[in-house]
Amino acid sequence: MELKTIQKKLQKRFGGAVTAELVANRRGGGSVVLSGRLATWQEVIEACSMAAEKYSEIHVVNNIECDEVTPQKMRLPKIENNDLDDQKPDVLIIGGGISGVSIARELSKWKLDILLLEKEADLALQASGRNDGEVHPGIDLSKGSKKHYYVRKGNAMYSQICKELDVPFKRVGQYVCFNNAKLKPFVRIYCQIRKKRDGIADTRLISGEELKKIEPNFADGFQFAIANPDSGCVCPYGLTIAYAENAVHNGARIALNTAVLDMEVQDGIIKSVRTNRGTLYPKLVINAAGVFAEDIAALANDRFFSIHPRRGTNSILDKKAGAFMHSIASVMEFTVSKTHSKGGGILHTVHDNLLIGPDAVETYEKENTQTHRESIEKVFTKQKKTMPRLTERDIITYFTGVRAPTFEEDFIIERGRNTDNIIHCAGIQSPGLTTAPAVALDIEKMAVEILSQTERVEKNPDFDPIRHGVPVLKEMDDETRAEYIRKNPDYGVIVCRCEEISKGEILDALHSPICVPTVDGIKKRVRPGMGRCQGGFCSPLVTKIIAEYLNVPISEVKKSSADSAITFGRTK
Repeated sequence: MELKTIQKKLQKRFGGAVTAELVANRRGGGSVVLSGRLATWQEVIEACSMAAEKYSEIHVVNNIECDEVTPQKMRLPKIENNDLDDQKPDVLIIGGGISGVSIARELSKWKLDILLLEKEADLALQASGRNDGEVHPGIDLSKGSKKHYYVRKGNAMYSQICKELDVPFKRVGQYVCFNNAKLKPFVRIYCQIRKKRDGIADTRLISGEELKKIEPNFADGFQFAIANPDSGCVCPYGLTIAYAENAVHNGARIALNTAVLDMEVQDGIIKSVRTNRGTLYPKLVINAAGVFAEDIAALANDRFFSIHPRRGTNSILDKKAGAFMHSIASVMEFTVSKTHSKGGGILHTVHDNLLIGPDAVETYEKENTQTHRESIEKVFTKQKKTMPRLTERDIITYFTGVRAPTFEEDFIIERGRNTDNIIHCAGIQSPGLTTAPAVALDIEKMAVEILSQTERVEKNPDFDPIRHGVPVLKEMDDETRAEYIRKNPDYGVIVCRCEEISKGEILDALHSPICVPTVDGIKKRVRPGMGRCQGGFCSPLVTKIIAEYLNVPISEVKKSSADSAITFGRTK
């Protein structure tokens, strides 16, 4: 889109309140920088969207001030020390979500000093642990975007990756359901284009009768559906942790509670990175900071894009509801403007719950994961049209995540445009979980090529792609389970009745390569507290086990971070 066209559109809609300027980047390309002042955040989103072209390499940078936006300071760890001071890693990865840890794992195939920083007390506490876990087929993506380029590659890697990392993964299939039979010829053409031109090879149309045989609890009125059997589901935080543990097993280091505060940049090179735990001197920085990727780019003097946070809410239903369906599905509805309404879908998870959602709401608050009643109501209203048996009474918990899209609605996977020793893995939203394995391979290649310009980079001869997870006793046959208990009686002590988790499994999680001795840390690794009672029975027992492991009073055990006390006083 030409700058004059953008300026005319902005002038017509906002008068002189917003201006646009084209700024060139040192290493090529450019950015459309918007400046001015508007009353509401929705107006800011509208203005930036006017200037953006979908999937374009020319990115919109948002410098518009907004009356309703209050200053949002990044939440920082309370820890301050010099434990990392003066370290000189070959590669410094910023961000402990699925992008950062998958990159760390692939780079551990090389003899490199790899350090990953995560400002939270655990991995996958933001978007990577707050999504539906769908491994997408790419049916909604056409050629021309990085999303499309990576989605089928990533999808195809999942069976092998999850086998290597000992993570449960199921190809359950996805169904997009239609009520209007008159749309079938047009949808058939759409599917042919996606299949033949765009490479979404598993796409096919099925009749309403076939759909009903596959999922008998779906609504009766569906005339046909788009089927993609390659679609699957995985535990997103479980995969993130597994990637990280395998990276550590192969020599990478991970520093939790570590936030990037500033950078020193000279002549297009990052010289140092200041954190709350000391100043580092990396050769190469990889920006995988999610909603804060734009902030990290700014510290690196390489801000050529902007992130506009978008929150989405999911509900988890009791496992009894999981028996109602065993796939991924949603009803397709069209408005007068021919765009389908938001409202997520229904997903049968790898742990046999149903997950309903998410919705999509623009927000300027990068770390506000508060759940709103209207988000749940909106999604349920739509998805009851898919499966009438859905009921809010089966909800056992819900959560909200904040995604990190650019205004071009595409990923940024590239070397810095103004700063030489940074690689950006930014703008990651759906299908970012699906694409992560493939993206990590390309960033590995980019990183090795950059480092090889000044030194020899050798393969790590001891690289081991296999990660062994904590044994899951409830999935074992009686004989195998009995043998585990015979060798370790702690496996016979059931702590979580809902999920059938033993004391032995909890202790295994505490002895894992990345020990996070908090109630939520254990919950994410072996699932005590994930069932119907949501920890009402087992949380005190888990707290006691952690206290005994740490040899501290129960009052010192935390729920998730240093400032999340569970108990008060001198409880033992």
